[in-house]
Amino acid sequence: MTVKKLAKNDFDSFIDAIIQSKKVYGPQVKGEKYDFAQLNAAQDLCMDYDVSLLPPTKYFLPVRETLMTFEVGGGYTSQQDEEPFVLVGVHPYDLVAINQMDILFSQDNYDSHYMTRRKHATIVACDVVTPSANVFASSMGTAVVKEGADVLVTDIGDGYLLEAMTDKGAILLASATRATEADASDMQKRQAVRDVNQKSLNKHELKCDSAYLPKLLSQAYDHSVWEEMAETCFACGSCNVVCPTCYCFDVKDDVNWDMASGKRERCVDGCLLDGFTKVAGDHEFRKVQAHRFRHRLFRKAKYVPAKIGGQIACVGCGRCVSACLPNIANPVTIYNKLLDDLGMS
Repeated sequence: MTVKKLAKNDFDSFIDAIIQSKKVYGPQVKGEKYDFAQLNAAQDLCMDYDVSLLPPTKYFLPVRETLMTFEVGGGYTSQQDEEPFVLVGVHPYDLVAINQMDILFSQDNYDSHYMTRRKHATIVACDVVTPSANVFASSMGTAVVKEGADVLVTDIGDGYLLEAMTDKGAILLASATRATEADASDMQKRQAVRDVNQKSLNKHELKCDSAYLPKLLSQAYDHSVWEEMAETCFACGSCNVVCPTCYCFDVKDDVNWDMASGKRERCVDGCLLDGFTKVAGDHEFRKVQAHRFRHRLFRKAKYVPAKIGGQIACVGCGRCVSACLPNIANPVTIYNKLLDDLGMS
């Protein structure tokens, strides 16, 4: 589709116009960090942020949501969030995570709650300007994307290039009335940004191609690294909470005080938490912390890839590395150790 160029001041006007008609979320300053929140004005939007505290997947799978309300012994009403919204400033690696979630929530038992939000969202992604301290997207093949967003924005210094990648994106971009056609020089600048990002978003370098990880893990189930790392694991679940590809949840019914009505809620859960695998009869099939620690890494690079065509469910955002207090969550460190120990590098 057509690629447009917009001066940075005009980009602010473009975003402000969208805010007037739809709810818009984007990365903003939160203390010394950045996070996605509702935008009230374009001047609050930070397109040059390094990484957000929580991934934008939170707008499709909220930390807590009501699935339905019910009458005890009677009927129920499903709760579907159909409010249109625009998500601005999504980095390529987070876009890959959203694309993976789309597959997972649409296959097997189709999740109408997730998919309804997704269908009503317009995603404006942006190429990374400022690499974060722990990003390793280059190693995971997620530093640059060419599909999945409705509009893809690239900062080329003297303005932004905006490419509409879907019909929904074309409608949104049509409101950028001051945009001009990008020329060959502009396109070269955009490619230069992407060429740099393909290599530079790699603060932790994986010693193998990411596609090799499922085979690596198939030889590492009984490796000692799981016990070694788990010795200092707090089981706090921080790595789960900040991960854009973690989607585990718990479902609970909450009956109101009148004992006649209530609601069913879904809340985010995590495989590192004690009690996550507890089932009826008080049986817990991953009671040992080392087993839970191992499961997280196997899930990312072996179990989920088997469900979504081989895509590794770690996009290299580095949030888990930053969030982990004992500094044991870095998957690259573990994979590299396995490669060295098993002689597979």
